[in-house]
Amino acid sequence: MKQINLEQTEKIKITDRAAKEIKQIIEDNNIPSEYVLRVGVKAGGCSGFSYVLLFDQVKENDIVFLSNEIKVAVDPKSLFYLEGTELDFVDGLMGRGFVFHNPNATRSCGCGHSFSV
Repeated sequence: MKQINLEQTEKIKITDRAAKEIKQIIEDNNIPSEYVLRVGVKAGGCSGFSYVLLFDQVKENDIVFLSNEIKVAVDPKSLFYLEGTELDFVDGLMGRGFVFHNPNATRSCGCGHSFSV
């Protein structure tokens, strides 16, 4: 297994609720221990960029850090748009899922899955 150098600074914050849900997903789906939570952005969506959230292996230029005991990887381009973001999890009348609170977003769509800067 490839050696991963963890950054000392948490670049994206994962709330307690989100960490609990992520750990449950890892357990329920037998996600391999060498996988990390990849957080990123891609072009698209109704506001310009869409969020990316998946389990993946660490890639060469990734910035890897721990947040709330979750190992997170983000590529440098995505980090430009995501640094300081909080990843939360909600379970309520309006739906259930992960929510991004991104201080860099100047506008986001009604569904909360895309944003612009």
